[in-house]
Amino acid sequence: MNDDLHRILIKGGVTSPGELKDIIAMLEAGGLKEVFFGSRQDLLFPLQNAKEEQLEQISKFNTDIVSDRSYQNIVTSYVSADIFDMTNWLKGSTYLYILEGFDYLPKLKINITDPKQRLVPIFNGNLNFIASDSEDYWYLNIKLPHWTKSVYYPVLIYSWDIHTVAKAIEEIYQDIADIEELFFILNKKLDTNNRTIERELVVPYIKFPYYEGMNRMGLDQYWLGLYWRNNRYDLDFLKKLCGFCLDNSIGKICITPWKSFIIKGIKSSSRPELERFLGQKGINIRHSQLEMNWHLPVDDMEALELKKFLVLSFDQNDISTYGLTFGISNETGKRTHFSSVVIEKNTQPTIVKDFAVRPTYNVLHFKNFDPNTQEYKVYAQDVDKIELPGLLMELSKHYFDQLGRAVSKKESPKNSNVDILKEVYQCSSCFTVYDQTYGDAKAQVAAGTPFTDLTADYCCPVCSGPKSGFEKMKLQIL
Repeated sequence: MNDDLHRILIKGGVTSPGELKDIIAMLEAGGLKEVFFGSRQDLLFPLQNAKEEQLEQISKFNTDIVSDRSYQNIVTSYVSADIFDMTNWLKGSTYLYILEGFDYLPKLKINITDPKQRLVPIFNGNLNFIASDSEDYWYLNIKLPHWTKSVYYPVLIYSWDIHTVAKAIEEIYQDIADIEELFFILNKKLDTNNRTIERELVVPYIKFPYYEGMNRMGLDQYWLGLYWRNNRYDLDFLKKLCGFCLDNSIGKICITPWKSFIIKGIKSSSRPELERFLGQKGINIRHSQLEMNWHLPVDDMEALELKKFLVLSFDQNDISTYGLTFGISNETGKRTHFSSVVIEKNTQPTIVKDFAVRPTYNVLHFKNFDPNTQEYKVYAQDVDKIELPGLLMELSKHYFDQLGRAVSKKESPKNSNVDILKEVYQCSSCFTVYDQTYGDAKAQVAAGTPFTDLTADYCCPVCSGPKSGFEKMKLQIL
């Protein structure tokens, strides 16, 4: 991240249209025309000629402009609630209640997440609160800045104690050597409603979701995901979009760690107006999935150009990267991007810093290509840029190969020596499957209805793609 950038910490990645519109007015008063989204769901922008205090006085919401790099935004998976799979007791409102308890700016990275989603990283904070199966209780995975490994707190944390525990750790963490010492001190210091851990946390492997476009949400609502490939969001457009949300009683706008944003709860009656507005602005809501699964440093043109080069190579070779995510790091060993694969630029040796030397890169990936394993593996080292596309394409194939092996290791059905395959139809845009065994209750399609019998105006229940966009495929039954 560019150290010259100032930030507005959007707590939990959640803001209201009114608050965001207020922020935009403040930034426009500072002479800005665009804003960046950060990987920790915050807003970033250069501020050279305007003083922070003067701009903060404009805000009706008492918004703080943060220049101190030591402060961190709180990350949550509120953005995933109600639109992707989620822990049954964890609602969007739960995150909001928890966030209300934080009355300070943390210097530790705090993540509050649902383990059943993939859009928001679970383990890249210092304090990672992860929802358990027990209602209103959370695992706490801890990796303090001076610790080399993460460990679990020995009890579950109650929802309404999260801010208390986080603040207490913030006050003492620099002198804490291990989890036993931390637990001993907090147990004496705090009166909290802890709960015994009955089973270890198991984070399921979930493929990276499709997070762009207009998608169904319940029976009469939609959610919209918007992504800018250069991460330069036009303030005038955002301001008018906030106006649409206010006019249509939409209460929240969510920033994702993938430098995009999501608006939930768009009524069916409001959809035509929104689509007309997006069309008039020339907004693309169907980017290639090849380019949406990347983490880049903010305002880094070199990293953006490298990504464009690699994505173009993938596209020209018709390579699938569905389920994989990629990150680019410009500093050896600094892997802050929580992605399946990391392309890491090697630090240039001091002895040649005054000469034009072609950069080299390392390629790493998480064990089983799952970021939640927290274990990197080196795939290639000191390779030239021109070699990267081939290496990454081979790595993508390796990812799909190991998926097949993982499936083959599972037990086959009794008294059967062959795979059972079911014929289904899959949406080519968002990969939603239509299975005639279940039909489509949202579209009032009865169970047992063959895909060929669906009416011509049938559309995908998730992204509203047309019937013609579905492709026949074989689904393996385990």
